[in-house]
Amino acid sequence: MSSVSLIESKGVLRNNWNIEVDDYVIACEWAEDGNILLVGDVAGGVNALDGKTGKTLWQKSSLHEGNLLAMRVSPNGKLFATSGQDGCILIGETTEGSVIETIELGQGWVEHLEWSKDGMSLAASISKNVYIFDCKGREKWKSEQHSSTVSAIAWSRNDELATACYSKVAFYDVIKNKTKQTLQWKGSLISMKLSADGDIVACGSQDNTVHFWRRSTGQDSMMSGYRGKPSSIAFDSTGKLLATGGSETITVWSFENDGPEGTTPGQLYHHQSFVSDFSFAPQGKRLASGARDGSLAVWGLKNDGHGGSIGTSQMSAQVSTIAWRKDSRALAAGDARGLVVTWKVKT
Repeated sequence: MSSVSLIESKGVLRNNWNIEVDDYVIACEWAEDGNILLVGDVAGGVNALDGKTGKTLWQKSSLHEGNLLAMRVSPNGKLFATSGQDGCILIGETTEGSVIETIELGQGWVEHLEWSKDGMSLAASISKNVYIFDCKGREKWKSEQHSSTVSAIAWSRNDELATACYSKVAFYDVIKNKTKQTLQWKGSLISMKLSADGDIVACGSQDNTVHFWRRSTGQDSMMSGYRGKPSSIAFDSTGKLLATGGSETITVWSFENDGPEGTTPGQLYHHQSFVSDFSFAPQGKRLASGARDGSLAVWGLKNDGHGGSIGTSQMSAQVSTIAWRKDSRALAAGDARGLVVTWKVKT
């Protein structure tokens, strides 16, 4: 692990510290109120770095047999969970890195992990099944087998989990163990995000479209015209703005008033290659995005989804993951060569 030099960052971005880990960065997430940055790489390594200096606090290598597929930090920042190609889930403590529980789900890839909003439950998907465990690794719930591999999971409430697979999104009451709602769509859904209140469901589809439903009314709509698969989608903290990828341009739809139907979305131009990841700041209407060419940008947006670049920088390879600190005043990103960069973000 070593530090590297970077090209100049501009606008609201101020270089903080950077470091290289052993392999492609799968995930980076802030823990312990931003005092720790956890970084997971594809080879199965997890590094805990001091949020202010980048100093290594602890390091774990080869946590999984085969590649690491997902890493998530609990909402209170005290626990982390990882999953891999070995069919296992590990739950550990962020301060010391000690693994407190190993969950073996059998053969298959555990591709998706999500903590509930209160941090008391961890959802995981393996092939056509979804499980929920408590923070000590004890099984609380298991879904019926889906018709195809689960492509995304998301919590709408602490007692309600959404899953996406081929042709449908399903909402489960995990306390009463019943299906509450099913939303049908004839196509392969590859990504899913929920608005803050859980009412709007947005999914990227294999056919280069974005489909969304309003659960309260049952209304559904489709957004088309994307050059690639919109695997990256994100709502802002209010649930009023929806950012979608699928090309070099980021398209931002506004759900203000009667939108987005009949409105013109915002178009954000900066990247010269396909956008690979983006993330809304927890506070305000700022969006950070990265692309396959390593370019990174921060955008200032209006209520209608229109806006412009207010900060730029450059990574060494494809930007693989982006994470805002909870106070929205620091940003971290990882890339395909193992570079991890943090910035201070001016208000």
